[in-house]
Amino acid sequence: MADHNGTNVFSGVDLQCRANNHAHHTEEMDGECLLVRRGQPFSLALQCTGSTAHSPGQCINLILHLGRKGTMVVKVSDVRASRGSWWFHQQQMEHELLLTVYSPADAPVGLYTMTVVLLSVEGHIRARLNAGKFYLLFNPWCKADLVHLPDEEQLQEYVLNENGLLYQGSWNQIYSLPWNFGQFEKDMVDICFEILDNSPAALKNPEADMVNRADPVYVSRTITAMVNSNDDRGVVSGRWDGEYSDGVAPTRWTGSVAILRRWSSSGAQRVRYGQCWVFSGVACTVLRCLGIPTRCVTNFSSAHDTDGNLTVDYCYNEQLENVSVGKKDMIWNFHCWVESWMKREDLPQGYDGWQVLDPTPQERSDGVFCCGPCPVNAIKEGEVGVKYDAAFVFSEVNADLACWIIHKDGQRTQASLHHGTVGRNISTKSVYGEQREDITSLYKYPEGSMKEREMFEKAGRRVSQQTRGSGQLELSIKHVRAVHGTDFDIIVEVQNKGSEGASAKLIIASNAVTYNSLHLGECQRKSASLTVPAQRVHKEVLRLQYDHYGSCVSEHHLIRVTALLQSSSQHDVLLQEVNIPLTMPQLAVKVVGEAVVSQKLTAYISFTNPLPVLLRGGLFTVEGPGLTAAKEIPAPGDIGPGQEVSVKFSLRPTRPGLRKLLVDFDADRLKDVKGSATVIVRKK
Repeated sequence: MADHNGTNVFSGVDLQCRANNHAHHTEEMDGECLLVRRGQPFSLALQCTGSTAHSPGQCINLILHLGRKGTMVVKVSDVRASRGSWWFHQQQMEHELLLTVYSPADAPVGLYTMTVVLLSVEGHIRARLNAGKFYLLFNPWCKADLVHLPDEEQLQEYVLNENGLLYQGSWNQIYSLPWNFGQFEKDMVDICFEILDNSPAALKNPEADMVNRADPVYVSRTITAMVNSNDDRGVVSGRWDGEYSDGVAPTRWTGSVAILRRWSSSGAQRVRYGQCWVFSGVACTVLRCLGIPTRCVTNFSSAHDTDGNLTVDYCYNEQLENVSVGKKDMIWNFHCWVESWMKREDLPQGYDGWQVLDPTPQERSDGVFCCGPCPVNAIKEGEVGVKYDAAFVFSEVNADLACWIIHKDGQRTQASLHHGTVGRNISTKSVYGEQREDITSLYKYPEGSMKEREMFEKAGRRVSQQTRGSGQLELSIKHVRAVHGTDFDIIVEVQNKGSEGASAKLIIASNAVTYNSLHLGECQRKSASLTVPAQRVHKEVLRLQYDHYGSCVSEHHLIRVTALLQSSSQHDVLLQEVNIPLTMPQLAVKVVGEAVVSQKLTAYISFTNPLPVLLRGGLFTVEGPGLTAAKEIPAPGDIGPGQEVSVKFSLRPTRPGLRKLLVDFDADRLKDVKGSATVIVRKK
């Protein structure tokens, strides 16, 4: 830096990246680039060549330009003005001027470039120096920041943890899916801001968008819209029909990093394909990277109520064929979203804390496929008018399930009504390890309690009653643990609680379905006419054979069994339904050798084919933040029934600490087989 007379004033600037990043909990992101959190000071050292800079009357200013095009300009001086302003404190040291820069806790997040300007006594610019750039993030460690989270253990989990668990399965058979968030991997912070830069609001009015990036409500809502590609240059394209030949099957992904890099490197072209857990995993990565505390949540038996009546209606004919018409209500076996922690200054008191954000494109919100942020407490208290999208989220966890039989004469009979089917075992990863935490009580009062009924009435929900017959017969479905590739039995029990024998017709149907209730094909069915003596139980067994379900079962490995009981009185009917997740094998993953940064490690993966058929086109996908970028390893040829195969590969860890290696296996007849290994990496 030279003044206008050619005198050298400053020879350079030291951004002190490592020290600043460590103090701001960003050292995992990058040691060579300055990443700081708002509301917390950071320092930089101007290297001086003489006393010119410190002559009486002269002063130094910092000029900050926000955004890659310098959309917003901030002038920073050494005078502390009102609260909420940028300022710096300067301290003279030998051959250096140390500046401690203070950012307001409500400053817009983004990429800032800095220029140091030396002003004369008259206010003229004597010299200027390009002082580099820095990223400013939300700061949950700062009490004045709207995303402040006072619990250090939660900060470690919900901001700093790159490894997570997503929950899938059914409400009574839950299993965990490891997921690499990788928010500190190389280029992730650039990609996160690139997502914001590509939003419709940023492209239409970049100045207003930059100002709004101070608000976590605005930023998080933008992210939920941009993670799906339905309305914009968003990241992931959703697909649920099983046809993924022009992209990657949703079950193949093991983390967010490969998805985000593919989107960025393609020039913001959508990545094919994702489903709810992929959308939630990617959103969690972006929000944690930006500094907003976030966790992935799974709601089991999650309602998608299309008509807003808080009841999911299933319609069948007398042969147990689905005859619902138009836009169908559905209950997803599970549904994943995220929660982010923030204050809601745009709402009355009582709605701070966890907010539901759902990036899966289900319904439009203000004309766009996004959902939230919606206060979890508003859902529990039945406040469905609270923004954003409280009525839709309330329905997801509280709707009734009503099943109807449409008779040949057009009349309809309510076969069952369930108040407690929807919104079960709402789950997230525990802060204290790799176990599941049930957070259902944050969303709803105990099922059937007086308080729960009050919330229903407050939400405008009618407390409907089932129209039933004599109640003499009861229907239930039982099954053993079902292993994919084997035959297993379904037992339907008809109990007669009356004092007389009762005759009825029983139909049992089994269908392969996706986790979000799309029917892919019927596996087997059985009909029986039966007479059940008084006070007795009749058992009907349906054997499900792999030969029947193997060809139509989805990548979600889910079979739905429905039983319909029609008593001798035609319109006196009962219906029960269960979802049976097929138990999957696991990959054995072993890492050999001592894990040290930059030193080669060898990993082995082994897999045994559990199916009675040949598997072709086997492919292993491996990924691990701080261990290896995503890579694919073909299986060594076809894999026969019961055959074991093994592959090995090498990796070089890039960062120390507790790391997780995730592996997925896919073949033509078997998808979504997972495995993982934990590795402790030492510094050199």
